[in-house]
Amino acid sequence: MSLFRRFLFRVPAASLAFAALLACVGLPAQVLVLAVNEGVTYRVGNDEIRARYAPIAADLSKLLGQPVTVEPVSHYPTLQKGLQDKAYDLALVHPAHHSIRALRSGYRLLAVAKGYETYRASFFVRGDSPLKTLADLKGQRLGAPDEDSITAWMVRAALRDAVGDAQAVKISYTRYQDAVPFFVDNNLTNAGATAAAAVLKDWQAKGGRLIGQSKAVPIKHLIVGPSVPAGQHAALRAYFLELDSTDDGRHKLAPLKLKGFQPWDEAALLALGQWLGL
Repeated sequence: MSLFRRFLFRVPAASLAFAALLACVGLPAQVLVLAVNEGVTYRVGNDEIRARYAPIAADLSKLLGQPVTVEPVSHYPTLQKGLQDKAYDLALVHPAHHSIRALRSGYRLLAVAKGYETYRASFFVRGDSPLKTLADLKGQRLGAPDEDSITAWMVRAALRDAVGDAQAVKISYTRYQDAVPFFVDNNLTNAGATAAAAVLKDWQAKGGRLIGQSKAVPIKHLIVGPSVPAGQHAALRAYFLELDSTDDGRHKLAPLKLKGFQPWDEAALLALGQWLGL
């Protein structure tokens, strides 16, 4: 029997019994919050996000013996404050810099999403641009997504490595990644930066070029807050790590556009935070 299934049958039994006892005396079980941030690559409504994650929340409710509610958090300042205040019991966080900060203040890393382990910022120019390398961007104008997006943090770190100071490049920010090519197409900036594969594919298909990339940073981190007892972390980790091993689990992952989850070295992630300049 898998680790997750052993916990599923053992841990919740006591939790559910306790929740039932609370209900008998008129005290409702505490509602746990699963915060979800999917980044700034796409525009997705909150109701759609709640519907996508509802089956996961239902499983977690059974696993932990407490109701779990899904709270979409697209606004980065709201996400940052919620993590600082420990308002989220669990969180799936796209922007690595926010989860790395949370790991420094009491949250623990459960897993990272498969397929996003080598997330990079790529720098692109028009086909007729004289720019060839990241060093050539010194004194130039660059378009990039949201200033507090993980892509923007990787952009500034990569520019610091290439030209010594990210401020040597004039960066213009826009809310969504798919809006960045507009800057370059219309000569508002000399180059653009994005981590969205679809944006890069379209750009290269029409003759544009790449001139460099940042270091890889895994994104979409699953973290757990100090409100969840350490004794339940193994069961939570096992649940997410085993989702892609069954048809039922893969069916739940499909609407999330995720392949699954895998373990990751928390110390290595914290070290990347230093490179990002956190």
